[in-house]
Amino acid sequence: MLTQSDKPTRKQSKDSRADILQAAERAFADLGFGGASIRAIAREAGVNQAMIHYYYQNKDQLFSAVVARRSGEINSRRDDALDALFNDAIPSLEVLMEALLRPTIEIGHDDARGGSAYARLIVSFNNAADERSQRVTEEYYDPIARRSIAAMKRVMPALSEADAVRGYLFSISLALSVMAKTGRAARLSQGLCDDSDTEEIVANSVAFACAGIRALASKKDN
Repeated sequence: MLTQSDKPTRKQSKDSRADILQAAERAFADLGFGGASIRAIAREAGVNQAMIHYYYQNKDQLFSAVVARRSGEINSRRDDALDALFNDAIPSLEVLMEALLRPTIEIGHDDARGGSAYARLIVSFNNAADERSQRVTEEYYDPIARRSIAAMKRVMPALSEADAVRGYLFSISLALSVMAKTGRAARLSQGLCDDSDTEEIVANSVAFACAGIRALASKKDN
C-alpha cells in the first residue's frame, strides 16, 4: 500500500499511468490475460506493484483501462467523422467505410506509440467468448458499432438490419486482420504487397468492404 508521502504528484501520476498502460498492453498482447502478471508489468513500467493497485485495484481493471485508452482514441475519431460526414449530405459508401476502418488500421500501424501490441490484443479479445472479453467489447465497442450500423443503413437503404450488422462485423474483422504489420502479404506475393504501406492497406480494405456490403444489399431476399 502506498503511504501518503509515496503518493505521486499530478505529473508523476500522468507519466506513471502511461508507462503502466504501455507495459500492460504489451504483456496482455504477448502473454494473454492469464499469463500477464502485475509483478512483471510493474517491473517493465518501472514502478512498484503498489502503484498499479493504487491506480487500478486489480488486473481486471487494468485490462479494461488498456482497452479504454486505445478504443477511446479510435472511437473518438469515428464519432467525429460520422458527425462531419452527415452534416450536409449523405456520403458515399466508400467515404463512410474509410471513416470507420482507417482509425483501427492506423492505430495498429503506429509503431512509434506501440500500436502493434494493441493490434495483437484486440484480435484476441474480439474473437473470444469469455465473460471478460465480451464485457470490454460490449462496453467499449458496441456503442460505436450501433452508430456505424445505423450510418451504413442511411447510406445503403437496401441493406436489411441483419445484413447491415453482418456487413459491419465483416468489415471490422477485415480491418483487424490487416491492423498488424506481419509481412505475410509480402511473403505470399513475393514482394508485390506491402503491409507497411498504410494508405494502400486502407484503400484496399475500403474497396473490399464496400464490394461485400453492396453484394449483401443486392441479395434477392432483401
